[in-house]
Amino acid sequence: MSAFKAGLEENQVQTAWAESGSNAIVRIAGGRFDLVVTDENLSDMTGLELIEKVISKKPMVNCAAVTSLLPADFHEASEGLGVLMQLPVRPGQEQAEKLLSRLKTILNLAEQATTD
Repeated sequence: MSAFKAGLEENQVQTAWAESGSNAIVRIAGGRFDLVVTDENLSDMTGLELIEKVISKKPMVNCAAVTSLLPADFHEASEGLGVLMQLPVRPGQEQAEKLLSRLKTILNLAEQATTD
């Protein structure tokens, strides 16, 4: 994850890490986050379970998941969650840049919708 994290930080993205899904939920509830990136399996829940809990509390938070599932299987498993992007098991700088590009597009569209 170090190359992925470096790719985010090179684009002036502040990152915060959580030890578990429960810890992540507490941190997200108490702060402002535009994006949550979760691993496939956390110590207390799966990444998709975390995403489901996050969007139930903060539906405007965008989410991405690191997963070993094939794209079709991931689509099936995450259907209805609005996951921004599936990431490979060892995401690197290229995936970080692609994710940020998608996030910026979404945030720009949301901003335009509020100003129109």
